[in-house]
Amino acid sequence: MSHQSDLIASDILAYLKQHENKDLLRFITCGNVDDGKSTLIGRLLHDSKLIFEDHLAAIKKDSQKYNTTDDEFDLALLVDGLQAEREQGITIDVAYRYFSTDKRKFIIADCPGHEQYTRNMATGASTCDLAVILIDARYGVQTQTRRHSYIVSLLGIRHVLVAVNKMDLVDFSEARFNEIKAAYLEFAGALDIPDIRFVPISALKGDNVVNASAQTPWYDGGTLMALLESVKVDRDAQLNAFRLPVQYVNRPNLDFRGFCGTIAAGQIAPGDDVVALPSGKRSKVKAIVTFEGEQATAFASQAITLTLDDEIDISRGDLIVRAGDPQPSVAQAFDAHVVWMNESPLTVGKEYVIKLAGKSVFGRVSRIAHRVDVNTMAQTEAGQLGLNEIALVTVEVNAPVVFDPYAACRGTGSFIVIDRLTNATAGAGMITAAANRADGHSDDLDELARFRAFEVELNALVRKYFPHWGALEIPRGPR
Repeated sequence: MSHQSDLIASDILAYLKQHENKDLLRFITCGNVDDGKSTLIGRLLHDSKLIFEDHLAAIKKDSQKYNTTDDEFDLALLVDGLQAEREQGITIDVAYRYFSTDKRKFIIADCPGHEQYTRNMATGASTCDLAVILIDARYGVQTQTRRHSYIVSLLGIRHVLVAVNKMDLVDFSEARFNEIKAAYLEFAGALDIPDIRFVPISALKGDNVVNASAQTPWYDGGTLMALLESVKVDRDAQLNAFRLPVQYVNRPNLDFRGFCGTIAAGQIAPGDDVVALPSGKRSKVKAIVTFEGEQATAFASQAITLTLDDEIDISRGDLIVRAGDPQPSVAQAFDAHVVWMNESPLTVGKEYVIKLAGKSVFGRVSRIAHRVDVNTMAQTEAGQLGLNEIALVTVEVNAPVVFDPYAACRGTGSFIVIDRLTNATAGAGMITAAANRADGHSDDLDELARFRAFEVELNALVRKYFPHWGALEIPRGPR
């Protein structure tokens, strides 16, 4: 192993603690088919000495069986585990690999390059902080390069490493590398990717992957592994306000009622005032409960259970936010970019299930504002969306939902579209803003304010006509 430590032999608990505290980077490899994505991951693991001997022996045996390369063994077989993948020499499903170096832990999502599997690529990219986009040095920027880069931009990935692969087939030409670099930067100028870096590599031969290559003396930007170990992603959080989508209400006995979920943004501590949305009910955090016991504070990405001082109504799909923080939108319509993933086209007006931050509601696409041509970034009119097409649409749902713009918070700004008949995931969306409904009613409403007004009026009627019930007056205005 590349990060063997003396602590393993002398103090295994200290070693595990050291390993536990390492920074974690999730990244995706994507690009055109045959650009060498699976081979690159195999090379990363092999040159980092992270493949066990028996596994390597099995790969060598399969390499002879499938004859996928003229070399001693095909490193792509390390991640292409499906029979069909090995027979065709392509990646079909998203494959995840986990490894670590002495500086960082990694989770890799190896995604298919064929256009047919763009939906798999979007799924793999949805949880990543960085994308490695491979380009075959012989062919340069291709359609899938543009498509994947655009999806990476839509999904809010702010760091891209462009690995110009198969440099050995162009004699490690600096001129060819610079030509591809210029072409990519020209295309990427229209995308929202602030950090783009380039590295010339040969995944097959191992040049500039883990070890620096003697074939590229003109390149001094660091190997791919060095860049993966050093890129800073912890500063990318866009929203500091607290967001807890409620995934489960835990009530094991009469004395305990907790609200479970993974914190999407911000932090929380006992004693903080919180608001449950969309109801608008307020309470105070009593305790933060985890498997390890009660915590003094909790941060984004932690899975926790909150107990509150009051027995207010909170259900699965509600959102708990901290009072005083910037509030999310509560509305029944929003604009969003949608990547369509189903063989059946997206039809305007057809009813789907919209699942957003744990909440499922019926809804429909009421308007396609424009479809995006990923090759030219041109926006065109469309009546429906086909498989792998991308568009800006307006979505209407049958009940109020709570959300933030995707650019501010992934956890509360993304959703999936589910076909009601097949129960298949038909599309993935990234919310841009609240929208006006097709009937002209504004939903930037403040749906919460309407609920509050209704509650106040109902309370007044109850006190007027049923005074013997003893209902207490509730205050007007924000609570």
